[in-house]
Amino acid sequence: MRFAAQSLWSCLVLGVALGTAHPVRAEDRNPAPARSDDSVVKDHLRRARRARASGRWTEAHAAYKAAFDAIDATSISERESAEVAGELGLCELKLRKFRDAAEHLAWSLERRKALSPEQQKGFADGLAQAVPFLATLYLSVDPPDAEVFVEGKPIGRPRRTYTLFFEPGKHMVRARAPGRAEGTQTLDAQAGTEPIMTFQLSSAAESSAKDDAPAVPEPVSAAPRARPQAPGQPASWPTTLRIAGIAVTTATLSAGSLLMIRAANLDGDLSERRDGLNGGATASGSRCWQAADRPGCADLLRLRDERNLSAGMGTAMLIAGGVIGAATAASFFTDFSFLAPTPAQDRIHASPVATGREIGVMIEGLW
Repeated sequence: MRFAAQSLWSCLVLGVALGTAHPVRAEDRNPAPARSDDSVVKDHLRRARRARASGRWTEAHAAYKAAFDAIDATSISERESAEVAGELGLCELKLRKFRDAAEHLAWSLERRKALSPEQQKGFADGLAQAVPFLATLYLSVDPPDAEVFVEGKPIGRPRRTYTLFFEPGKHMVRARAPGRAEGTQTLDAQAGTEPIMTFQLSSAAESSAKDDAPAVPEPVSAAPRARPQAPGQPASWPTTLRIAGIAVTTATLSAGSLLMIRAANLDGDLSERRDGLNGGATASGSRCWQAADRPGCADLLRLRDERNLSAGMGTAMLIAGGVIGAATAASFFTDFSFLAPTPAQDRIHASPVATGREIGVMIEGLW
């Protein structure tokens, strides 16, 4: 009887324990996996595209920006990354955030191979619309591992060249590299311009050596240093006239010589035709010169006039060339020291020269 009571009591206790235990749910047996970062990006994109379709550009921009900021922590493809950047840039263009739009569109177009032709064209057109409102800086850095900062903020992984966009105004650009002296430049950005900036960072040892080197004083001279004369001052005209005189003399004498040679040739032709007209007899040119009563006299008269004209012009040009040449030569012996910082006697040297066949004067000097 006692054994039966104990058994009954044990069954009652076991039943109470089983009744108070919590049931096991299906989700506890198979817990749902945590949401991946990829799905978070896709959620942002769906929200952004719905807002863009409804014209809510501010909301679309916030969603696109959240998706773009989460790209680095995800494993989405390069095509999806380029699409997110390009759509974010077009959204920023709508909101007139021109610098952000240009940066994101350019970032997307750097991966243009992953984009479709329609996307490439759309993003390139958007970049072309943003650029006129900005200054496009082409920056080169040496060494290529130097970090670049704009307004104190790093602009990304080190590269040798950058294409950066700036809103109009003054901006500070800084570059630094390990073991190198830091470089800083100021950019005065103007809309629609394309300035070029270069950083060539020298080693820290070279920079400190230049800074620590004592300044070498300039030697003090007894006489004041002559200042270089600016071109176009009055002292420069004698040299100009001399050069022009030499050129004119050469041209005039050459032309005169050619005319005299032509006159000599015409005189030879005139003599031959006159001898042929007279049949080898002594020429009685007075009749032919006074009247063209013979068939060949007209040609003789024409040749005579051409010979006389060439001879006259050649003689005149030789005389003119000689006069100009003499005046040019005389200018070398004229002292223009009151117009030039160097006295004439220090610039012109004349010395006689005699050889077995000729005698002359050799002139040397600084023009």
